[in-house]
Amino acid sequence: MEFSWSAEQQERHTRTLDAVRRRFPETSGAPRVPYSRSDWRALGELGLLGACVPTEYGGAGLGALDTARLYEALGEGCSDTGLVFAASAHLFACAVPLSDFGSEELRKRYLPGLVDGSTIAGNAMTEADAGSDISRLSVTATRVRGGYVLNGQKTFVSNGPVADLLVTYATTDPESGHLGQTAFVVEGTADGVSRSEPFEKMGLRSCPGGGVRFTDCFVSDDQVIGRPGMGAAIFQHSMGWERACLFAGYLGLSARLVDRAVAHARERRQSGRRIGAFQAVSHRIVDMKLRLESGRLLLYRACWEMDRGGPARLPVALSKLAVSEGTVASAMDAVRVFGGRGYLADEGIEAALRDAMPSVLFSGTNEIQKELVARELGL
Repeated sequence: MEFSWSAEQQERHTRTLDAVRRRFPETSGAPRVPYSRSDWRALGELGLLGACVPTEYGGAGLGALDTARLYEALGEGCSDTGLVFAASAHLFACAVPLSDFGSEELRKRYLPGLVDGSTIAGNAMTEADAGSDISRLSVTATRVRGGYVLNGQKTFVSNGPVADLLVTYATTDPESGHLGQTAFVVEGTADGVSRSEPFEKMGLRSCPGGGVRFTDCFVSDDQVIGRPGMGAAIFQHSMGWERACLFAGYLGLSARLVDRAVAHARERRQSGRRIGAFQAVSHRIVDMKLRLESGRLLLYRACWEMDRGGPARLPVALSKLAVSEGTVASAMDAVRVFGGRGYLADEGIEAALRDAMPSVLFSGTNEIQKELVARELGL
């Protein structure tokens, strides 16, 4: 068992963290709403939008563990967690399905733009009545000559209002349950595609999320990802990457909160003492550090299992649970360590709490993760 990083891995992480900090310096107040195209292209230039995409399409060709380390650096170095989340959704829920299941034609057509930041992608899966249960999608894809016609409404599409490309899942065979779902690539400017204005959200505000409606939207046969009926399997594959590597960004956020809490506890004085000398404060920060390191070990283990081709469902679900719950708890602790200043928007601590809260909901709610763990335990 090896717990150290190679010189190459450590250098890649340090280089990325330094580059992210230079490009996205921490600022006070609310982040840009939404992120700018120049910020998006910068992520592409840093190699983050194609970390696990094969090199022949412009990516870095990294495995899950090395990709997670890069996203941990992004989450630590960039205080705009909405941008970190947007990049993660783009790569893991959109580029990964295309890279791993798309035809060679689809890969050559779309992956270079997804990698270099000239294209923004959104994952159109969630519906008003189909969040955790993806076997009953109301968006339909009806077979016609040369392709399919899509009809229906998607919601909570991250990047949706600005996406150039939509990885979309629809029902092609209503009688077959999860075997009746098919994945498509739909261009955002296609006839019959309409998008809502960005939702007003509690957190992750710089990542525009909204609804997408398909009205007699034709997609050709060559826009099918994989084969008809493979949609559920493709989606679950992408969720494995998302539940592991996306949450590495939240490890970075947690690490940033620990560093800020330590610095504040050393500097802030009350009753003639540094507040870090009070056990009530120091123990709270120790709990933050404990959650961070525990989540790290579980997430690294999940990514290691993915890279070796082992059974990753259990470690991935456990890591998602640990990191998301731990980040929410640590963000709450950070607010309390900072006291009144933690409640002010200019400090950025309250934003971290708002950005952490949705992590227990997306990529499969934490209740669903517990159900997955229970099944893996034979319960």
